[in-house]
Amino acid sequence: MPEYMDVPEIKLNYGGRAIPAVGLGTWQSKPGEVANAVTVALQNGYRHLDLAWIYGNETEVGQGIKDSGIPRHEIFITSKLWCTKHRHVEAAVRESLERIGTDYLDLYLVHWPVPLNPNGNDPKFPKKEDGSRDLDTEWTINHTWEQMEAVLEKGLVKAIGVSNFSEPVLDELLKTAKVVPAANQVELHPYLPQHELLEYLEKKGIVAEAYSPFGSTNSPLLTDQDIQKIADKHDVSVGTILISYQVNRNVVVLPKSVTEKRIIDNSKVVKLDSEDMETLNSLYKTKGKRFIKPDWGVDLKFEYW
Repeated sequence: MPEYMDVPEIKLNYGGRAIPAVGLGTWQSKPGEVANAVTVALQNGYRHLDLAWIYGNETEVGQGIKDSGIPRHEIFITSKLWCTKHRHVEAAVRESLERIGTDYLDLYLVHWPVPLNPNGNDPKFPKKEDGSRDLDTEWTINHTWEQMEAVLEKGLVKAIGVSNFSEPVLDELLKTAKVVPAANQVELHPYLPQHELLEYLEKKGIVAEAYSPFGSTNSPLLTDQDIQKIADKHDVSVGTILISYQVNRNVVVLPKSVTEKRIIDNSKVVKLDSEDMETLNSLYKTKGKRFIKPDWGVDLKFEYW
């Protein structure tokens, strides 16, 4: 039988708060499915939910929270600022709060370091006539961060952070930041471990969060024989190993599912030994791959982009 370990909490650099190391991701969860997924997760021990305005399901997540019967103060809720809303952070936060049905967020992230034209031809993905992204070139991430710090000061959010930020982009942000980001949520899995970025985040006191820990749809990670051997050794699934890999290196991990059994299974983690970690840490050398790479028309300076 597998020997499961308790899911730890990782302390944030602001306000003495801590974030559960495994959360329920809600990206691509379809309407009509996500409320039940949230309820199932919360009733089976999850206390961390990862949302975003762009996912279009904050209202349904809020319903799932209500249906679960779990008190709000026991749940760590994250949402994210979309690219077209960088000039109006407080309005964006308040919209998310209203949709979810809460008066504060535990963590609010800048979703991508890419301000888009808020008055463009689409509220989510404005484009120029030539089809390229309609960037807001007169606005900077540093301006956005000033407004993030303002909503933190007002108590609308308990901590602020970023998502999809590389080391050079973070360096630019930190030149003017008064508050160091509490977290950086990026794509992380054995094919994209981003070791150098994680070392940098640790030095800065920024918690790393892993989205897409399984890769993507039909990901080769789920059939990787090296990972399967580790799974067989611990008598667990490959999915459990991919989640446990992040927890074992002190990274918050956000697996997404709407299936009850998988949601429950995703909350179980095992202790990996040094041999396991060496194998997982080295797979990128021959199989390195980034799965999430939208074309923003700007270089975000990531590894393996």
